[in-house]
Amino acid sequence: MTTAYNNFKISISESLQLAECFDELNNNDKGFTCPDALKKASLVMALTAWETYVEDVVKEKVSANFKILEGSQVHDFVSSQLDTRLKMFHNPGSCKTKQLFEEFFGYDVTNHWKWNNTLPMQAREQLNALLSKRGDAVHRGRTCIHQPSVIKRDELHKAIRFIKELVRVTDEVVEAR
Repeated sequence: MTTAYNNFKISISESLQLAECFDELNNNDKGFTCPDALKKASLVMALTAWETYVEDVVKEKVSANFKILEGSQVHDFVSSQLDTRLKMFHNPGSCKTKQLFEEFFGYDVTNHWKWNNTLPMQAREQLNALLSKRGDAVHRGRTCIHQPSVIKRDELHKAIRFIKELVRVTDEVVEAR
């Protein structure tokens, strides 16, 4: 298990706390409903945890793989290239993640995104769809109370479980290589 995975577990717990807070506030006797903002914040936190995990695990593995070259021009070049790539790594969909792993490790990590009833293509599509929802949650506010929520409660819980599985599987692949 990578250090990045351990850090992810802490980060994703904050997203879970927000989702649980939403649930708690909606389960009351007074008919009070909690603002949608908690669900959106939870989704944003979960996907931020994913983004941070990918950045951290790539840095961690590049550091380990190139440790022997520390102080050399090759090491400096690789470090510089990694810094440049990570500065452009916002909204880490499946294509950007695939490209990052291929460039620095020589394999497509997205081909290994397989668990239970999820195949790599489905995992890629689900990640990309969730990132699109995150964009909507952040950049497109509800302008009318009759508009549907960006993310429903059950979708949020599924999204968090999906991200947790995605990171678990990714970490297993990274550790095996």
